[in-house]
Amino acid sequence: MANKVFILIFSFLLNNTSLFSQKFGYVNTDFILNQMKEYQDALNEINSISKSWENEISGMYKLAEKKEISLKAEKILLTEEMYNEKRKIIDNEWNEIKNYQQKIFGLEGLFFLKKKELIEPIQDIVFESIERVAKKNRLQIVFDKSSGPVLLYTNPIHDYTDYVLEDLGLTEKNN
Repeated sequence: MANKVFILIFSFLLNNTSLFSQKFGYVNTDFILNQMKEYQDALNEINSISKSWENEISGMYKLAEKKEISLKAEKILLTEEMYNEKRKIIDNEWNEIKNYQQKIFGLEGLFFLKKKELIEPIQDIVFESIERVAKKNRLQIVFDKSSGPVLLYTNPIHDYTDYVLEDLGLTEKNN
């Protein structure tokens, strides 16, 4: 049964020459982006912002830890009601810090939005260039070698990365 299905599919592919006449190529968007000064500048800004927020949150955690240690030290001097009141205040601080951290570094947090704001326009420029190169070379399909499905073998004749770099003005002869 499996042999019959294979033969059927194989014969369909042989008879359907339009599948074989389509041109395809691939590019390496990571390589292209890393050649762009704008991309490097955006990454540097993102890293700077990230470190700033990390330091701010780290400082908040350290302050809360100091209050925690202080409360444990004075626990024997406090009434149960006073201790519970201070404990509640510190617990609220921990929750506020965690919420702030989520607001900054969460899935749709400020860091994600800032990264999207800085990187997306650069990616759009690259994707538009890829589209121009694909149309110019009459490519039907363009794969990204740097992500998605792993390409175990690629014939360099189908690599259009240099064409995209040239389209973006990033080749050595243009610099």
